[in-house]
Amino acid sequence: MKYKHLFFDLDHTLWDFDANAKITLTEMYSFFNLETLGVNSFEAFYRHYLHHNEILWNRYHKGFITAEELKWRRMWRTLLEFKMGDEKLAKAISEKFLEMLPARKQLFPHTIEILDYLTGKNYQLHMITNGFEKIQWSKLNNSGLSGYFTHVITSEGSNSLKPRKEIFDFAMHKAGATVADSIMLGDNLDADIQGAMNAGMDAVFVNHINATTTLQPTYTIQHLKELENIF
Repeated sequence: MKYKHLFFDLDHTLWDFDANAKITLTEMYSFFNLETLGVNSFEAFYRHYLHHNEILWNRYHKGFITAEELKWRRMWRTLLEFKMGDEKLAKAISEKFLEMLPARKQLFPHTIEILDYLTGKNYQLHMITNGFEKIQWSKLNNSGLSGYFTHVITSEGSNSLKPRKEIFDFAMHKAGATVADSIMLGDNLDADIQGAMNAGMDAVFVNHINATTTLQPTYTIQHLKELENIF
């Protein structure tokens, strides 16, 4: 085998963040009576949340904001779309959201199937995620994924962030892996694909949403089942 160590991303790659977030935000919308406070459309609330969450995650990836700022500002910016500049409410929603979100179990199609397949072929599976330590472990445990991964490297635990080279170096050192026998699998072109390239690693672009890019990953797939054609 060319590769021995497969490093997976979690959110948007294996664990369906958008689907799980939508279920949780539906409960937040009801729990905090947002309709009576001026947020008259859940679909609009959800759409604005996804928009601001993506922007702020990108800023967090690049080191422009802290984890704590990310957590509540995405809610605050979403509320601002409805003329609600309520920081206290935004922080309350954020706290409840992060309490409930990790319990969700929605995975992308073929996730368990492909992890069983790769494990059966004796690949060493690891994870590199920019998520928060406690939250990511809760997601892994609740969705039944934790047992597949030998090492789980979070940005919080490694004191670094994808796409920085340091987090990939840290992960390979911890796994006893080398650039030559390692490959990164993820959905984020900047954090996962460019990050892997920066570290000299091969990469699989898990392109669930048919995004276009000028980057040239080692492999590109649209469904996890396609990994059987690579490994």
